[in-house]
Amino acid sequence: MSAAVDTFVTIVSGLPRSGTSMMMRMLEAGGIPVITDGIREADDDNPGGYYEFEAVKQTDGEHDWLKSASGKSVKMIYRLLYSLPGDYQYRVLFMRRKIDEVLASQKKMLERNGKGGESPVSDEQMAAMFRGQLQKFEKWVAEQPNFQLIDVDYNAMLADPREQVAKINEFLGGGLDTQAMTQVVNPDLYRNRK
Repeated sequence: MSAAVDTFVTIVSGLPRSGTSMMMRMLEAGGIPVITDGIREADDDNPGGYYEFEAVKQTDGEHDWLKSASGKSVKMIYRLLYSLPGDYQYRVLFMRRKIDEVLASQKKMLERNGKGGESPVSDEQMAAMFRGQLQKFEKWVAEQPNFQLIDVDYNAMLADPREQVAKINEFLGGGLDTQAMTQVVNPDLYRNRK
């Protein structure tokens, strides 16, 4: 792993159900330590685990966890990135997945957890809301001097992980175990296709 990775915090972000947990597993396999608390255990929706870290949810008021986060990777929902302090450098791997697949996957997960049923918000309204939030985020992050961001196409990753992994390795300064990262990708878990 490149020594350069120690100078920034690697963040995996994106919409829910966009492949963020898979990307965390890939970074771990590639040699970047992950920040996770293991509270949310693996299940049918994420057989490889969720790689979540509860402390990031309080980042707007408390971010002591960042003191030891350089050189490591952490998963954060994109809305929390606005609250990150400006005195750290961040490299964001932003997972992109077709929105209709995101919605289908989210719906299946809610049904499995007994929280399904009729939603007052249609898929079209939810997709429009996500697109609006992403446009706002993209505009904001482009203006942040301490953020660098690369889009990672979830669908392309499943089709040909080598090309995507090579781009990620370059973005993070090189030195990752790209073969191990590629082996993490499991097309069998691509269950909500559109």
